[in-house]
Amino acid sequence: MPPSPVEFASLLCSRLCHDLLSPVGALNNGLELLADETDPAMRQRCMDLLAESARTSANKLKFFRLAFGAAGGFGEQIDAREAQAAIEGLLADHKRIALHWLVDAAQLPKPAAKALLNLAVIAADALVRGGDLTVGAEEEGGQVEIVIRAEGPRLVLDPDIRRTLTDGDGEGDDGVTTRTAAAWLIYSLAGAVQVSEPAANVVVFGAALRG
Repeated sequence: MPPSPVEFASLLCSRLCHDLLSPVGALNNGLELLADETDPAMRQRCMDLLAESARTSANKLKFFRLAFGAAGGFGEQIDAREAQAAIEGLLADHKRIALHWLVDAAQLPKPAAKALLNLAVIAADALVRGGDLTVGAEEEGGQVEIVIRAEGPRLVLDPDIRRTLTDGDGEGDDGVTTRTAAAWLIYSLAGAVQVSEPAANVVVFGAALRG
């Protein structure tokens, strides 16, 4: 059974808290170390770690605001450059993932932008040893077609996420969870997503939404 709006909001809140716990916790630990440290070199190292954790936290918040929230202004379109910047920021710490942005449109409808962002993260998470992440979208005849391609030396796509993308609530024992919340959001926006079987270390996601 699909989650109720309140249940889904709770799942997203849990997901956001989980993803922010590490960088925010690192900020707290860094401040505690800085308060007791007197060596100049170590204090500088603490400052560098604080700056890195603050940047990571800000990048995650910017992405979540666009992918899950009501960011992008009051109109029905989102600047494609803003979506690109959100993905680039989120992947900034993933040095082994190369992003290839193939979206020519200047703007994307909000539902399409949210589906694209969340699919891109699912694809990036599957690249456990790094690789290439290609993000493409085009609008034609009032329909936005999204294609996300992940290629790397090792691909691991959670079967629950795959099932939720293709079947909706997945009908699993746990239903929709924090782990599959983003996949369910994509399904609720785009309907069933086409997911190729991993072959030669490549997996491709395809979705179509009305503009």
